[in-house]
Amino acid sequence: MKRTIIITGIIVAVTIIALIVFNKVTSKKDDDAQFTKVVKGDFEIVVTTTGELIAEKSIDIKGPEFTQGRDIRGSNIKIQDLIPEGTEVNEGDYIATLDKTELDNSLKDARERLVTLQTNLEMALLDTALTLNSIRDQISNQINTVKEAAITFRNSKFESPATIRQAEINYDQAQRVLDQLNRSYTLRVAQTQRNINIQRLFVSRIERRIRDFEEVLSGFVITAPSPGMIIYKKDRMGNKRKTGSSINPMDRVVATLPDLSSMLSKIYVSEIEVSKVKPGQSVSVTVDAFPSKAYTGSVINVANIGEKLPNSDSKVFEVQIKIDGSDYTLRPSMTTNNKIMIKTFNNVAYIPNECINTGVDSIPVVYTKNGYKQVVILGESNDKDVIIEQGLEPGTSVYLTIPEKPEKFRIAGEELIKTIKEREKEKRYLNDNSIKENNKISQARSL
Repeated sequence: MKRTIIITGIIVAVTIIALIVFNKVTSKKDDDAQFTKVVKGDFEIVVTTTGELIAEKSIDIKGPEFTQGRDIRGSNIKIQDLIPEGTEVNEGDYIATLDKTELDNSLKDARERLVTLQTNLEMALLDTALTLNSIRDQISNQINTVKEAAITFRNSKFESPATIRQAEINYDQAQRVLDQLNRSYTLRVAQTQRNINIQRLFVSRIERRIRDFEEVLSGFVITAPSPGMIIYKKDRMGNKRKTGSSINPMDRVVATLPDLSSMLSKIYVSEIEVSKVKPGQSVSVTVDAFPSKAYTGSVINVANIGEKLPNSDSKVFEVQIKIDGSDYTLRPSMTTNNKIMIKTFNNVAYIPNECINTGVDSIPVVYTKNGYKQVVILGESNDKDVIIEQGLEPGTSVYLTIPEKPEKFRIAGEELIKTIKEREKEKRYLNDNSIKENNKISQARSL
């Protein structure tokens, strides 16, 4: 019995000791989780964003020209067949076939129209010949009538004045009829010639339209203009053109042949951060497809005008980054991770952003582990950390969040408040001058 009691007591004692040790260790871990230390080292300000690879140069594979110099109404043409993306091709290899249905029907209608117009032209030529022959016969007969009237008029000089007068009237009347027939013939020739020319013009126009249809349709089977790898063309909405998609007269590109020796990473930077990005800045690039590889590059272009991407309300600016060197394993549309180096500070002290606290006076402070509410002068910051120019020494432990009972912490570094306020005053002054200068520039441009 005594032995059982002793063993039970030992077990209880060991359990109590274990609980005490566990609570102390847990308490220590919880306590350590509240703090971080001021770090001294190199500090980078970067803009990080994802993007995709595109070729710096590429050859467009286009469908036939629909309207330029041709009598064809432009319309959307469906891609009936297109070889798989990524296919390696040589010059002249088959790429795609466009749907000929609409243009075939239009060509059939044009040919039927041509037959009708040619028939009408032949009929018009025949009618014209018959009509003009009839008028010429009338003129010939009237010439004989005029000659007879002239003979009668000359022979009537020995007759009575009334007979002479009647012969003269008959001659004049016959001459007028002849003149009218001649004028009528001239007008009819001009009129029929005009009608014939119009008919011939219609025939010529339809013949030209048929030739245009035939030329365009001959280009509905598309071949590669040079060797390369087929990459599908993206439309304005970012959708790839494939079998079943359409092209139009204003954008005839079916696919592209990129130059894989020179690649760009195309990214979009928010309007908040785009002012930091400048051409020439170095960039660190990784590609999701090859996580073990790292590439370097530089910013070569920053868009001046923002845009809204699909399913997004915020404005972004397109930025192009040129990848250094050549790597033929890289392919267009691969996802990239880009870190643009905005600025680097060597051997500076910094802490996480969440350590910084400000009151109604906007004076930045941190709470230190040794019980001080320390005023600090801040420098540049990135998305995680901020530089401490004055107020903290490297290695100092500071709270990550506002501690319990912050009123018990003693204020330290009050002499720095004057410097902070002077800097804020100078910053406001520079901002005001910048606004005024921008307003002057805007007014000058408006004039």
